[in-house]
Amino acid sequence: MNKTIMSDNLRSRVVTQGVQRSPNRAMLRAVGFQDADFNKAIVGVANGYSTITPCNMGINQLAQRAEAGIKSAGAMPQIFGTITISDGISMGTEGMKYSLVSREVIADSIETACTGQSMDGVLAIGGCDKNMPGAMLAIARMNIPAIFVYGGTIKPGHYNGRDLTVVSSFEAVGQYSAGKIDETELTAVEQNACPGAGSCGGMFTANTMSSAFEAMGMSLPYSSTMAAEDAEKADSTEKSAFVLVEAIRKQLLPRQIITRKSIENAISVIMAVGGSTNAVLHFLAIARAAGVELTIDDFETIRGRVPVLCDLKPSGKYVATDLHKAGGIPQVMKMLLVHNLLHGDCITISGQTIAEVLADVPNEPRADQDVIRPWDKPMYAQGHLAVLKGNLATEGAVAKITGVKKPVITGPARVFESEEACLDAILAGKIKAGDVIVIRYEGPKGGPGMREMLAPTSAIIGAGLGDAVGLITDGRFSGGTYGMVVGHVAPEAAVGGAIALVEEGDSITIDAPSRLLQLNVPDEELARRRANWQPPAPRYTQGVLAKYAKLVSSSSLGAVTDLGLFH
Repeated sequence: MNKTIMSDNLRSRVVTQGVQRSPNRAMLRAVGFQDADFNKAIVGVANGYSTITPCNMGINQLAQRAEAGIKSAGAMPQIFGTITISDGISMGTEGMKYSLVSREVIADSIETACTGQSMDGVLAIGGCDKNMPGAMLAIARMNIPAIFVYGGTIKPGHYNGRDLTVVSSFEAVGQYSAGKIDETELTAVEQNACPGAGSCGGMFTANTMSSAFEAMGMSLPYSSTMAAEDAEKADSTEKSAFVLVEAIRKQLLPRQIITRKSIENAISVIMAVGGSTNAVLHFLAIARAAGVELTIDDFETIRGRVPVLCDLKPSGKYVATDLHKAGGIPQVMKMLLVHNLLHGDCITISGQTIAEVLADVPNEPRADQDVIRPWDKPMYAQGHLAVLKGNLATEGAVAKITGVKKPVITGPARVFESEEACLDAILAGKIKAGDVIVIRYEGPKGGPGMREMLAPTSAIIGAGLGDAVGLITDGRFSGGTYGMVVGHVAPEAAVGGAIALVEEGDSITIDAPSRLLQLNVPDEELARRRANWQPPAPRYTQGVLAKYAKLVSSSSLGAVTDLGLFH
Protein backbone atom coordinates (compact mmCIF):
# COMPACT_ATOMS: atom_id res chain seq x y z
CA MET A 1 0.00 0.00 0.00
CA ASN A 2 1.26 3.51 -0.79
CA LYS A 3 2.50 5.73 2.02
CA THR A 4 0.32 8.55 3.29
CA ILE A 5 0.52 11.53 0.95
CA MET A 6 0.42 15.24 1.84
CA SER A 7 -2.51 16.26 -0.31
CA ASP A 8 -5.95 14.63 -0.35
CA ASN A 9 -7.22 16.26 -3.54
CA LEU A 10 -5.03 14.55 -6.12
CA ARG A 11 -7.74 14.55 -8.76
CA SER A 12 -10.05 17.40 -7.81
CA ARG A 13 -7.28 20.01 -7.70
CA VAL A 14 -7.67 20.28 -11.48
CA VAL A 15 -10.99 22.04 -10.85
CA THR A 16 -10.14 23.86 -7.57
CA GLN A 17 -6.57 25.16 -7.93
CA GLY A 18 -5.09 28.10 -9.83
CA VAL A 19 -6.19 31.47 -11.18
CA GLN A 20 -7.74 29.94 -14.27
CA ARG A 21 -10.09 27.88 -12.08
CA SER A 22 -11.74 30.91 -10.52
CA PRO A 23 -15.03 30.28 -12.42
CA ASN A 24 -14.97 26.64 -11.28
CA ARG A 25 -14.59 27.74 -7.66
CA ALA A 26 -17.35 30.30 -8.11
CA MET A 27 -19.78 27.51 -8.91
CA LEU A 28 -18.52 25.36 -6.04
CA ARG A 29 -19.04 28.27 -3.62
CA ALA A 30 -22.71 28.23 -4.61
CA VAL A 31 -23.03 24.65 -3.32
CA GLY A 32 -21.35 25.41 -0.01
CA PHE A 33 -17.57 25.46 -0.51
CA GLN A 34 -15.57 27.94 1.60
CA ASP A 35 -11.99 29.11 1.04
CA ALA A 36 -10.46 26.29 3.12
CA ASP A 37 -12.48 23.62 1.31
CA PHE A 38 -10.68 23.93 -2.01
CA ASN A 39 -7.72 22.00 -0.63
CA LYS A 40 -9.87 19.13 0.61
CA ALA A 41 -10.70 15.89 -1.16
CA ILE A 42 -14.00 15.96 -3.05
CA VAL A 43 -15.91 12.74 -2.36
CA GLY A 44 -18.89 11.68 -4.42
CA VAL A 45 -21.88 10.07 -2.77
CA ALA A 46 -23.61 7.99 -5.44
CA ASN A 47 -27.13 8.02 -4.05
CA GLY A 48 -29.42 5.24 -5.27
CA TYR A 49 -32.45 6.72 -3.50
CA SER A 50 -35.84 6.38 -5.16
CA THR A 51 -39.42 5.63 -4.22
CA ILE A 52 -39.67 3.19 -7.14
CA THR A 53 -39.01 0.29 -4.78
CA PRO A 54 -38.81 -0.47 -1.04
CA CYS A 55 -35.21 -1.57 -1.67
CA ASN A 56 -34.13 2.04 -2.22
CA MET A 57 -36.66 4.17 -0.36
CA GLY A 58 -34.52 4.48 2.79
CA ILE A 59 -31.28 5.36 1.04
CA ASN A 60 -31.61 9.15 1.11
CA GLN A 61 -31.22 9.21 4.89
CA LEU A 62 -28.10 7.07 4.52
CA ALA A 63 -26.71 9.48 1.92
CA GLN A 64 -27.21 12.33 4.38
CA ARG A 65 -25.34 10.42 7.08
CA ALA A 66 -22.55 9.71 4.60
CA GLU A 67 -22.45 13.42 3.76
CA ALA A 68 -22.10 14.32 7.44
CA GLY A 69 -19.40 11.71 7.93
CA ILE A 70 -17.36 12.91 4.95
CA LYS A 71 -17.48 16.49 6.25
CA SER A 72 -16.48 15.39 9.75
CA ALA A 73 -13.56 13.45 8.29
CA GLY A 74 -12.25 16.60 6.62
CA ALA A 75 -13.41 16.12 3.03
CA MET A 76 -16.10 17.70 0.85
CA PRO A 77 -19.09 15.55 -0.15
CA GLN A 78 -20.99 15.86 -3.41
CA ILE A 79 -24.23 13.89 -3.62
CA PHE A 80 -25.47 12.77 -7.00
CA GLY A 81 -28.25 10.43 -8.02
CA THR A 82 -28.22 7.18 -9.90
CA ILE A 83 -31.15 5.09 -11.11
CA THR A 84 -32.74 1.82 -10.15
CA ILE A 85 -35.14 -0.61 -11.75
CA SER A 86 -37.19 -2.71 -9.34
CA ASP A 87 -36.82 -6.31 -10.44
CA GLY A 88 -39.72 -7.36 -8.26
CA ILE A 89 -42.09 -4.81 -9.78
CA SER A 90 -40.96 -5.18 -13.40
CA MET A 91 -40.88 -9.00 -13.10
CA GLY A 92 -42.98 -10.79 -15.70
CA THR A 93 -43.34 -7.69 -17.89
CA GLU A 94 -41.51 -6.18 -20.85
CA GLY A 95 -39.98 -3.75 -18.36
CA MET A 96 -37.84 -6.53 -16.89
CA LYS A 97 -35.72 -6.33 -20.04
CA TYR A 98 -34.32 -3.10 -18.61
CA SER A 99 -33.14 -4.67 -15.35
CA LEU A 100 -29.75 -6.05 -16.42
CA VAL A 101 -29.38 -3.08 -18.76
CA SER A 102 -29.67 -0.86 -15.68
CA ARG A 103 -26.48 -2.40 -14.31
CA GLU A 104 -24.59 -0.81 -17.18
CA VAL A 105 -26.50 2.47 -16.90
CA ILE A 106 -25.66 2.67 -13.18
CA ALA A 107 -22.01 1.88 -13.83
CA ASP A 108 -21.83 4.42 -16.64
CA SER A 109 -23.58 7.11 -14.59
CA ILE A 110 -21.25 6.73 -11.58
CA GLU A 111 -18.20 6.71 -13.84
CA THR A 112 -19.51 9.73 -15.72
CA ALA A 113 -20.20 11.80 -12.59
CA CYS A 114 -17.00 10.90 -10.74
CA THR A 115 -14.66 11.25 -13.70
CA GLY A 116 -16.45 14.22 -15.24
CA GLN A 117 -16.20 16.09 -11.94
CA SER A 118 -12.66 14.87 -11.11
CA MET A 119 -13.74 13.46 -7.74
CA ASP A 120 -11.12 12.05 -5.40
CA GLY A 121 -13.24 9.12 -4.25
CA VAL A 122 -16.77 7.76 -4.16
CA LEU A 123 -19.10 6.25 -1.59
CA ALA A 124 -21.81 4.35 -3.46
CA ILE A 125 -25.10 3.45 -1.77
CA GLY A 126 -27.44 0.96 -3.42
CA GLY A 127 -30.33 -1.31 -2.59
CA CYS A 128 -31.98 -3.19 -5.47
CA ASP A 129 -30.18 -6.00 -7.29
CA LYS A 130 -28.32 -4.12 -10.05
CA ASN A 131 -27.20 -1.21 -7.83
CA MET A 132 -24.41 -3.30 -6.36
CA PRO A 133 -22.76 -4.79 -9.46
CA GLY A 134 -23.39 -1.52 -11.31
CA ALA A 135 -21.55 0.45 -8.65
CA MET A 136 -18.72 -2.07 -8.44
CA LEU A 137 -18.21 -2.07 -12.21
CA ALA A 138 -17.72 1.70 -12.08
CA ILE A 139 -15.45 1.46 -9.03
CA ALA A 140 -13.27 -1.18 -10.70
CA ARG A 141 -13.10 0.78 -13.97
CA MET A 142 -12.22 4.14 -12.40
CA ASN A 143 -9.87 2.78 -9.72
CA ILE A 144 -10.31 5.75 -7.42
CA PRO A 145 -10.69 5.16 -3.65
CA ALA A 146 -14.20 3.83 -3.06
CA ILE A 147 -16.46 2.00 -0.65
CA PHE A 148 -19.83 0.36 -1.16
CA VAL A 149 -22.66 0.85 1.33
CA TYR A 150 -25.63 -1.49 1.13
CA GLY A 151 -28.99 0.18 1.67
CA GLY A 152 -29.97 -2.74 3.90
CA THR A 153 -32.31 -5.69 3.84
CA ILE A 154 -36.04 -5.63 4.46
CA LYS A 155 -37.43 -7.22 7.60
CA PRO A 156 -39.61 -10.29 7.03
CA GLY A 157 -43.34 -9.98 6.67
CA HIS A 158 -45.55 -12.14 8.86
CA TYR A 159 -48.78 -14.01 8.21
CA ASN A 160 -50.29 -16.99 10.00
CA GLY A 161 -47.13 -17.59 12.02
CA ARG A 162 -44.74 -17.75 9.06
CA ASP A 163 -42.15 -15.34 7.72
CA LEU A 164 -42.86 -13.90 4.29
CA THR A 165 -40.75 -12.38 1.52
CA VAL A 166 -41.77 -11.03 -1.87
CA VAL A 167 -41.15 -14.53 -3.26
CA SER A 168 -43.96 -15.78 -1.02
CA SER A 169 -46.28 -13.59 -3.07
CA PHE A 170 -44.98 -14.91 -6.40
CA GLU A 171 -45.46 -18.49 -5.18
CA ALA A 172 -48.94 -17.66 -3.89
CA VAL A 173 -49.94 -16.84 -7.48
CA GLY A 174 -49.05 -20.40 -8.50
CA GLN A 175 -50.83 -21.82 -5.45
CA TYR A 176 -53.96 -19.82 -6.23
CA SER A 177 -53.91 -20.83 -9.91
CA ALA A 178 -53.56 -24.47 -8.88
CA GLY A 179 -56.55 -24.15 -6.54
CA LYS A 180 -54.44 -24.68 -3.40
CA ILE A 181 -55.32 -21.36 -1.74
CA ASP A 182 -58.26 -18.99 -2.11
CA GLU A 183 -58.26 -15.33 -3.09
CA THR A 184 -58.46 -14.24 0.55
CA GLU A 185 -55.15 -15.93 1.36
CA LEU A 186 -53.55 -14.68 -1.86
CA THR A 187 -54.47 -11.11 -0.89
CA ALA A 188 -53.31 -11.61 2.70
CA VAL A 189 -49.87 -12.76 1.53
CA GLU A 190 -49.69 -9.79 -0.84
CA GLN A 191 -50.60 -7.36 1.95
CA ASN A 192 -48.03 -8.72 4.41
CA ALA A 193 -45.05 -9.78 2.27
CA CYS A 194 -43.16 -6.45 2.24
CA PRO A 195 -43.54 -4.57 5.55
CA GLY A 196 -41.22 -1.59 4.90
CA ALA A 197 -37.93 -0.33 3.51
CA GLY A 198 -35.12 -2.60 2.41
CA SER A 199 -34.09 -5.08 -0.27
CA CYS A 200 -35.81 -8.46 -0.66
CA GLY A 201 -35.18 -10.42 2.50
CA GLY A 202 -33.90 -13.88 1.56
CA MET A 203 -30.48 -14.73 0.17
CA PHE A 204 -31.69 -13.42 -3.16
CA THR A 205 -29.52 -11.33 -5.52
CA ALA A 206 -29.30 -8.11 -3.47
CA ASN A 207 -28.27 -9.82 -0.23
CA THR A 208 -25.99 -12.17 -2.17
CA MET A 209 -24.09 -9.28 -3.75
CA SER A 210 -23.92 -7.23 -0.54
CA SER A 211 -22.52 -10.28 1.29
CA ALA A 212 -20.01 -10.91 -1.50
CA PHE A 213 -18.80 -7.29 -1.44
CA GLU A 214 -18.25 -7.50 2.30
CA ALA A 215 -16.29 -10.72 1.75
CA MET A 216 -14.28 -9.04 -1.00
CA GLY A 217 -13.29 -6.24 1.37
CA MET A 218 -15.16 -3.39 -0.34
CA SER A 219 -17.77 -2.93 2.43
CA LEU A 220 -17.45 -2.82 6.21
CA PRO A 221 -17.80 -5.99 8.32
CA TYR A 222 -21.39 -6.90 9.27
CA SER A 223 -22.81 -4.14 7.04
CA SER A 224 -24.17 -6.48 4.36
CA THR A 225 -26.89 -8.09 6.49
CA MET A 226 -28.12 -5.09 8.49
CA ALA A 227 -31.81 -4.18 8.22
CA ALA A 228 -32.49 -0.98 6.29
CA GLU A 229 -34.65 0.45 9.05
CA ASP A 230 -32.29 -0.24 11.98
CA ALA A 231 -30.14 2.52 13.47
CA GLU A 232 -26.95 0.51 13.02
CA LYS A 233 -27.36 0.78 9.23
CA ALA A 234 -27.09 4.58 9.33
CA ASP A 235 -24.26 4.42 11.88
CA SER A 236 -22.35 2.00 9.63
CA THR A 237 -22.87 4.35 6.68
CA GLU A 238 -21.26 7.23 8.57
CA LYS A 239 -18.39 5.00 9.64
CA SER A 240 -17.95 3.99 5.98
CA ALA A 241 -17.45 7.66 5.15
CA PHE A 242 -14.58 7.97 7.64
CA VAL A 243 -12.97 4.78 6.34
CA LEU A 244 -13.21 6.05 2.76
CA VAL A 245 -11.63 9.42 3.54
CA GLU A 246 -8.74 7.59 5.20
CA ALA A 247 -8.39 5.38 2.11
CA ILE A 248 -8.20 8.54 -0.03
CA ARG A 249 -5.39 9.84 2.18
CA LYS A 250 -3.51 6.57 1.87
CA GLN A 251 -4.45 6.14 -1.80
CA LEU A 252 -5.74 2.65 -1.13
CA LEU A 253 -7.27 1.85 -4.53
CA PRO A 254 -10.01 -0.62 -5.51
CA ARG A 255 -7.73 -2.71 -7.70
CA GLN A 256 -5.51 -3.33 -4.66
CA ILE A 257 -8.59 -4.82 -3.00
CA ILE A 258 -10.42 -6.40 -5.96
CA THR A 259 -7.94 -9.12 -6.86
CA ARG A 260 -8.14 -12.72 -8.02
CA LYS A 261 -7.83 -13.86 -4.40
CA SER A 262 -10.47 -11.50 -3.04
CA ILE A 263 -12.90 -12.50 -5.80
CA GLU A 264 -12.28 -16.13 -4.87
CA ASN A 265 -13.15 -15.14 -1.28
CA ALA A 266 -16.38 -13.55 -2.49
CA ILE A 267 -17.35 -16.62 -4.53
CA SER A 268 -16.60 -18.91 -1.58
CA VAL A 269 -18.96 -16.88 0.60
CA ILE A 270 -21.62 -16.91 -2.15
CA MET A 271 -21.46 -20.71 -2.10
CA ALA A 272 -21.48 -20.91 1.70
CA VAL A 273 -24.61 -18.74 2.05
CA GLY A 274 -26.48 -20.36 -0.87
CA GLY A 275 -26.48 -17.19 -2.97
CA SER A 276 -28.05 -16.20 -6.28
CA THR A 277 -27.14 -17.50 -9.74
CA ASN A 278 -26.88 -13.85 -10.80
CA ALA A 279 -23.65 -13.57 -8.84
CA VAL A 280 -21.94 -15.61 -11.56
CA LEU A 281 -22.90 -13.08 -14.22
CA HIS A 282 -21.97 -10.08 -12.07
CA PHE A 283 -18.59 -11.30 -10.85
CA LEU A 284 -17.51 -12.24 -14.37
CA ALA A 285 -18.24 -8.61 -15.29
CA ILE A 286 -16.59 -7.13 -12.18
CA ALA A 287 -13.46 -9.22 -12.68
CA ARG A 288 -13.15 -8.02 -16.24
CA ALA A 289 -13.56 -4.38 -15.19
CA ALA A 290 -10.83 -4.85 -12.57
CA GLY A 291 -8.48 -6.58 -15.00
CA VAL A 292 -8.70 -9.90 -13.12
CA GLU A 293 -8.68 -13.24 -14.94
CA LEU A 294 -11.88 -15.15 -14.12
CA THR A 295 -13.91 -17.67 -16.11
CA ILE A 296 -17.25 -19.35 -15.60
CA ASP A 297 -15.39 -22.61 -14.87
CA ASP A 298 -13.77 -21.04 -11.79
CA PHE A 299 -17.18 -21.02 -10.10
CA GLU A 300 -17.43 -24.77 -10.59
CA THR A 301 -13.97 -25.29 -9.09
CA ILE A 302 -14.85 -23.29 -5.97
CA ARG A 303 -18.28 -24.94 -5.71
CA GLY A 304 -16.59 -28.32 -5.43
CA ARG A 305 -14.68 -27.39 -2.27
CA VAL A 306 -17.05 -25.08 -0.35
CA PRO A 307 -20.03 -26.42 1.65
CA VAL A 308 -23.38 -24.62 1.98
CA LEU A 309 -23.36 -23.53 5.63
CA CYS A 310 -26.48 -21.36 5.86
CA ASP A 311 -30.17 -22.31 5.91
CA LEU A 312 -31.56 -19.34 4.00
CA LYS A 313 -34.46 -18.62 1.69
CA PRO A 314 -35.38 -19.17 -1.15
CA SER A 315 -34.97 -22.92 -0.61
CA GLY A 316 -34.17 -22.71 3.11
CA LYS A 317 -35.85 -21.41 6.24
CA TYR A 318 -34.35 -18.07 7.27
CA VAL A 319 -33.89 -14.51 5.97
CA ALA A 320 -30.92 -12.12 6.02
CA THR A 321 -31.88 -10.46 9.31
CA ASP A 322 -31.72 -13.90 10.94
CA LEU A 323 -28.24 -14.41 9.48
CA HIS A 324 -27.22 -11.03 10.90
CA LYS A 325 -28.34 -11.99 14.42
CA ALA A 326 -26.51 -15.31 14.10
CA GLY A 327 -23.15 -13.64 13.42
CA GLY A 328 -23.47 -12.35 9.89
CA ILE A 329 -20.99 -12.72 7.08
CA PRO A 330 -17.92 -12.46 9.37
CA GLN A 331 -18.99 -15.66 11.14
CA VAL A 332 -19.33 -17.47 7.80
CA MET A 333 -15.99 -16.07 6.64
CA LYS A 334 -14.19 -17.12 9.82
CA MET A 335 -15.37 -20.72 9.37
CA LEU A 336 -14.07 -20.70 5.79
CA LEU A 337 -10.78 -19.11 6.91
CA VAL A 338 -10.20 -21.70 9.62
CA HIS A 339 -10.69 -24.46 7.04
CA ASN A 340 -8.31 -22.86 4.51
CA LEU A 341 -11.06 -21.83 2.09
CA LEU A 342 -10.45 -18.09 2.37
CA HIS A 343 -7.39 -15.98 1.58
CA GLY A 344 -6.71 -14.24 4.89
CA ASP A 345 -4.00 -11.99 3.48
CA CYS A 346 -6.36 -10.01 1.23
CA ILE A 347 -6.48 -6.30 2.07
CA THR A 348 -9.81 -4.61 2.86
CA ILE A 349 -10.98 -1.02 2.47
CA SER A 350 -10.08 -0.34 6.13
CA GLY A 351 -6.46 -1.25 5.42
CA GLN A 352 -6.71 -4.36 7.58
CA THR A 353 -6.34 -7.84 6.13
CA ILE A 354 -9.24 -10.29 6.13
CA ALA A 355 -7.48 -12.29 8.85
CA GLU A 356 -7.14 -9.17 11.01
CA VAL A 357 -10.80 -8.24 10.48
CA LEU A 358 -11.88 -11.74 11.56
CA ALA A 359 -9.41 -12.13 14.45
CA ASP A 360 -12.01 -11.90 17.23
CA VAL A 361 -14.78 -13.84 15.46
CA PRO A 362 -15.38 -17.36 16.91
CA ASN A 363 -14.24 -20.34 14.85
CA GLU A 364 -17.68 -21.97 15.10
CA PRO A 365 -21.17 -20.44 15.15
CA ARG A 366 -23.12 -20.03 18.39
CA ALA A 367 -25.01 -23.10 19.56
CA ASP A 368 -28.21 -21.14 20.24
CA GLN A 369 -28.99 -20.63 16.55
CA ASP A 370 -29.33 -22.84 13.48
CA VAL A 371 -29.13 -20.28 10.67
CA ILE A 372 -25.39 -20.97 10.29
CA ARG A 373 -24.67 -24.67 10.58
CA PRO A 374 -21.61 -26.10 12.35
CA TRP A 375 -18.81 -27.08 9.98
CA ASP A 376 -19.40 -30.79 10.49
CA LYS A 377 -23.15 -30.46 9.84
CA PRO A 378 -23.51 -28.27 6.73
CA MET A 379 -26.70 -27.91 4.72
CA TYR A 380 -24.85 -29.49 1.79
CA ALA A 381 -21.30 -30.79 1.48
CA GLN A 382 -20.66 -28.84 -1.71
CA GLY A 383 -21.77 -25.50 -3.16
CA HIS A 384 -25.07 -25.06 -4.92
CA LEU A 385 -24.23 -22.97 -8.01
CA ALA A 386 -23.14 -25.41 -10.68
CA VAL A 387 -21.93 -24.77 -14.21
CA LEU A 388 -23.52 -27.21 -16.67
CA LYS A 389 -22.18 -27.86 -20.16
CA GLY A 390 -23.15 -30.04 -23.11
CA ASN A 391 -24.36 -29.62 -26.65
CA LEU A 392 -27.12 -27.29 -25.40
CA ALA A 393 -24.65 -25.00 -23.63
CA THR A 394 -21.14 -25.29 -25.02
CA GLU A 395 -20.12 -22.06 -23.24
CA GLY A 396 -21.89 -23.08 -20.05
CA ALA A 397 -25.12 -22.59 -18.15
CA VAL A 398 -25.79 -21.96 -14.45
CA ALA A 399 -28.04 -23.92 -12.10
CA LYS A 400 -28.78 -24.19 -8.39
CA ILE A 401 -28.46 -27.92 -7.75
CA THR A 402 -28.67 -28.37 -3.97
CA GLY A 403 -31.91 -29.46 -2.39
CA VAL A 404 -33.34 -30.69 -5.69
CA LYS A 405 -35.08 -34.01 -5.09
CA LYS A 406 -34.59 -35.20 -8.67
CA PRO A 407 -31.15 -33.96 -9.78
CA VAL A 408 -31.43 -35.82 -13.11
CA ILE A 409 -34.33 -35.38 -15.50
CA THR A 410 -34.81 -36.49 -19.10
CA GLY A 411 -38.05 -35.42 -20.67
CA PRO A 412 -39.82 -33.92 -23.65
CA ALA A 413 -39.10 -30.31 -24.51
CA ARG A 414 -41.93 -27.82 -24.12
CA VAL A 415 -40.72 -24.89 -26.18
CA PHE A 416 -41.70 -21.24 -25.61
CA GLU A 417 -40.41 -18.20 -27.46
CA SER A 418 -41.03 -15.87 -24.48
CA GLU A 419 -41.57 -15.86 -20.74
CA GLU A 420 -45.19 -14.72 -21.11
CA ALA A 421 -46.14 -17.67 -23.32
CA CYS A 422 -44.61 -20.08 -20.83
CA LEU A 423 -46.37 -18.52 -17.82
CA ASP A 424 -49.72 -18.74 -19.59
CA ALA A 425 -49.17 -22.46 -20.19
CA ILE A 426 -48.19 -23.14 -16.57
CA LEU A 427 -51.16 -21.25 -15.13
CA ALA A 428 -53.49 -23.03 -17.58
CA GLY A 429 -52.28 -26.43 -16.30
CA LYS A 430 -50.65 -27.40 -19.61
CA ILE A 431 -47.28 -28.36 -18.08
CA LYS A 432 -47.05 -31.93 -16.79
CA ALA A 433 -44.64 -33.78 -14.52
CA GLY A 434 -41.59 -34.89 -16.50
CA ASP A 435 -41.66 -31.97 -18.96
CA VAL A 436 -38.54 -29.91 -19.66
CA ILE A 437 -39.59 -26.32 -20.31
CA VAL A 438 -37.47 -24.31 -22.75
CA ILE A 439 -37.77 -20.49 -22.71
CA ARG A 440 -35.59 -18.95 -25.39
CA TYR A 441 -34.83 -15.65 -27.13
CA GLU A 442 -34.63 -14.12 -23.65
CA GLY A 443 -30.81 -13.84 -23.59
CA PRO A 444 -28.69 -10.67 -23.41
CA LYS A 445 -29.04 -9.97 -27.15
CA GLY A 446 -32.27 -11.79 -27.84
CA GLY A 447 -34.47 -10.37 -25.10
CA PRO A 448 -32.70 -8.09 -25.14
CA GLY A 449 -31.73 -7.75 -21.50
CA MET A 450 -31.85 -11.32 -20.21
CA ARG A 451 -35.03 -11.15 -18.16
CA GLU A 452 -35.34 -12.99 -14.86
CA MET A 453 -37.94 -15.77 -14.81
CA LEU A 454 -39.32 -15.59 -11.26
CA ALA A 455 -42.95 -15.59 -12.43
CA PRO A 456 -42.85 -18.98 -14.23
CA THR A 457 -40.51 -20.64 -11.71
CA SER A 458 -42.66 -19.48 -8.79
CA ALA A 459 -45.79 -20.64 -10.62
CA ILE A 460 -44.17 -24.07 -11.07
CA ILE A 461 -43.38 -24.24 -7.34
CA GLY A 462 -46.87 -23.02 -6.45
CA ALA A 463 -48.44 -25.65 -8.71
CA GLY A 464 -46.54 -28.38 -6.89
CA LEU A 465 -44.33 -29.22 -9.85
CA GLY A 466 -41.04 -27.91 -8.43
CA ASP A 467 -39.42 -31.34 -8.22
CA ALA A 468 -41.20 -32.80 -11.23
CA VAL A 469 -40.27 -30.56 -14.18
CA GLY A 470 -37.10 -29.00 -15.56
CA LEU A 471 -36.72 -25.51 -17.01
CA ILE A 472 -33.90 -24.16 -19.14
CA THR A 473 -33.51 -20.67 -20.57
CA ASP A 474 -31.00 -18.28 -22.08
CA GLY A 475 -32.52 -15.70 -19.73
CA ARG A 476 -31.83 -15.39 -16.02
CA PHE A 477 -33.45 -16.41 -12.77
CA SER A 478 -34.23 -14.32 -9.77
CA GLY A 479 -32.23 -14.93 -6.62
CA GLY A 480 -35.60 -16.09 -5.32
CA THR A 481 -35.76 -19.04 -7.73
CA TYR A 482 -35.15 -22.65 -6.77
CA GLY A 483 -35.90 -26.06 -8.28
CA MET A 484 -34.49 -27.89 -11.30
CA VAL A 485 -33.89 -24.75 -13.33
CA VAL A 486 -30.95 -23.88 -15.59
CA GLY A 487 -30.31 -20.33 -16.77
CA HIS A 488 -27.66 -18.31 -18.64
CA VAL A 489 -27.63 -20.95 -21.41
CA ALA A 490 -24.85 -19.86 -23.77
CA PRO A 491 -24.56 -19.38 -26.66
CA GLU A 492 -28.04 -17.86 -26.55
CA ALA A 493 -30.77 -18.48 -29.12
CA ALA A 494 -30.43 -15.08 -30.80
CA VAL A 495 -26.88 -15.86 -31.96
CA GLY A 496 -27.74 -19.38 -33.11
CA GLY A 497 -26.99 -21.33 -29.96
CA ALA A 498 -28.34 -24.88 -29.87
CA ILE A 499 -31.23 -23.75 -27.67
CA ALA A 500 -32.60 -22.08 -30.83
CA LEU A 501 -32.74 -25.49 -32.57
CA VAL A 502 -34.85 -27.33 -29.98
CA GLU A 503 -38.24 -28.51 -31.25
CA GLU A 504 -41.36 -29.40 -29.27
CA GLY A 505 -41.08 -32.95 -27.94
CA ASP A 506 -37.28 -33.30 -28.32
CA SER A 507 -35.65 -35.25 -25.49
CA ILE A 508 -33.55 -33.08 -23.15
CA THR A 509 -31.39 -34.28 -20.26
CA ILE A 510 -30.51 -32.12 -17.25
CA ASP A 511 -27.99 -34.04 -15.15
CA ALA A 512 -26.86 -31.93 -12.20
CA PRO A 513 -24.39 -34.44 -10.66
CA SER A 514 -22.65 -34.79 -14.05
CA ARG A 515 -23.06 -31.05 -14.81
CA LEU A 516 -24.60 -31.98 -18.16
CA LEU A 517 -27.16 -30.14 -20.31
CA GLN A 518 -27.83 -32.25 -23.37
CA LEU A 519 -30.21 -32.16 -26.33
CA ASN A 520 -30.73 -35.83 -27.28
CA VAL A 521 -30.96 -35.26 -31.02
CA PRO A 522 -28.45 -36.68 -33.57
CA ASP A 523 -25.74 -34.32 -34.79
CA GLU A 524 -26.91 -34.72 -38.39
CA GLU A 525 -30.41 -33.58 -37.48
CA LEU A 526 -29.03 -30.58 -35.55
CA ALA A 527 -26.88 -29.68 -38.57
CA ARG A 528 -29.99 -29.82 -40.80
CA ARG A 529 -31.91 -27.56 -38.41
CA ARG A 530 -29.00 -25.15 -38.15
CA ALA A 531 -28.84 -24.81 -41.92
CA ASN A 532 -32.50 -23.76 -41.91
CA TRP A 533 -32.23 -21.41 -38.90
CA GLN A 534 -32.54 -17.68 -39.50
CA PRO A 535 -31.63 -15.08 -36.85
CA PRO A 536 -34.69 -13.13 -35.74
CA ALA A 537 -35.08 -9.45 -36.51
CA PRO A 538 -34.05 -7.18 -33.60
CA ARG A 539 -36.96 -6.55 -31.25
CA TYR A 540 -35.82 -2.95 -30.71
CA THR A 541 -34.29 -0.67 -33.32
CA GLN A 542 -33.70 2.48 -31.28
CA GLY A 543 -33.06 3.55 -27.71
CA VAL A 544 -31.20 1.93 -24.86
CA LEU A 545 -32.29 -1.66 -25.55
CA ALA A 546 -31.20 -1.41 -29.19
CA LYS A 547 -27.78 -0.09 -28.13
CA TYR A 548 -27.48 -2.78 -25.47
CA ALA A 549 -28.37 -5.61 -27.88
CA LYS A 550 -25.73 -4.36 -30.32
CA LEU A 551 -22.94 -4.17 -27.72
CA VAL A 552 -23.63 -6.88 -25.14
CA SER A 553 -21.41 -9.96 -24.86
CA SER A 554 -22.35 -13.54 -24.06
CA SER A 555 -23.61 -14.25 -20.55
CA SER A 556 -20.66 -16.64 -20.19
CA LEU A 557 -18.45 -13.52 -20.30
CA GLY A 558 -20.58 -11.49 -17.89
CA ALA A 559 -22.92 -9.82 -20.40
CA VAL A 560 -20.67 -6.76 -20.51
CA THR A 561 -21.06 -3.98 -23.07
CA ASP A 562 -17.45 -2.90 -23.58
CA LEU A 563 -15.88 -6.19 -24.64
CA GLY A 564 -13.69 -5.94 -27.70
CA LEU A 565 -14.99 -2.53 -28.78
CA PHE A 566 -11.80 -1.81 -30.68
CA HIS A 567 -10.88 -5.24 -32.00
